Amino acid sequence: MTAVLAAVTGAILVAGLLLVVAGLFPALAPAPVPRRTATTHPRRLPAGSTARAIVAVLGAAVAWLVTGWPVAALIVAATVWGLPILLGTSTVAAAGIDRIEALEEWTRRLSDVLVVGVGLEQGIAATVRTCPQRLEGEVSALAARLDARWSTEAALRAFADDLDDATGDLVVATLILGARRRGPGLARVLAAVADSVAEEVAMRRRVEAERAKPRTTARAVTVITFGVVAVGALNGTYLAPYGTVLGQLVLAVIACGFIASLAWMRALTLTRPQPRLFQPTGSTRLGDAAGLTSMPAVAVRGDS
Repeated sequence: MTAVLAAVTGAILVAGLLLVVAGLFPALAPAPVPRRTATTHPRRLPAGSTARAIVAVLGAAVAWLVTGWPVAALIVAATVWGLPILLGTSTVAAAGIDRIEALEEWTRRLSDVLVVGVGLEQGIAATVRTCPQRLEGEVSALAARLDARWSTEAALRAFADDLDDATGDLVVATLILGARRRGPGLARVLAAVADSVAEEVAMRRRVEAERAKPRTTARAVTVITFGVVAVGALNGTYLAPYGTVLGQLVLAVIACGFIASLAWMRALTLTRPQPRLFQPTGSTRLGDAAGLTSMPAVAVRGDS
């Protein structure tokens, strides 16, 4: 009876830590939700999540049948389910950098179009066919809003919501000020902004390269740890102490500490979203954006 109680206690410890980690990850992962329309769609599980869950359950059942340890079953389930998440690359950050790079390319193309003297609205419509693929949906939506007789400022603010990025807000703020002033220097200002965005893209890539180093180290440590356990399991006396009541509790504590260390490492390598210049258009008055007339306004005046 005491052995069963100890095993159940250890299993509860591991399961509790897994639930805490699962609850923290939505807050840690910067996964922006596009605000293109007011219609909400149900969230879909990432590709492969169902298959991974089935494999985790089957692996846990096999581990329990082979070893008779409930803690071992939970460790196997946590390894199959959580290890790809904890040690995986940050796809969200990479996708964000690619989008900003596409924004820089589109801004430069828009600047080239405006040089010939066309208006801002006509220039935006002209870039729809040549915009980068990653921004095709957002730019097409912007042009469609302008064709639907939206005011230029309202359409640009909705475009900023689609981008949902601080760098995108900088580009949109420049376009809004250009739409307000209708001065001749907008093309040159956009070219300067594109240069600034290009520098930020290079900086973000350097930061992500540095953040990838701890993940690589964690993968190596994890592989070495699993290798030592696998080799030790070939000798029955190596794992025999973990079959006792105290051994199950010790195994649960070790597993909790290892999972917590990986979760902490991942939290340190996640990219935090930068604060945006604009608020969502649904909660902001269209002519008053805090701080909008400060930095970009000086640039337009100095260049016109």
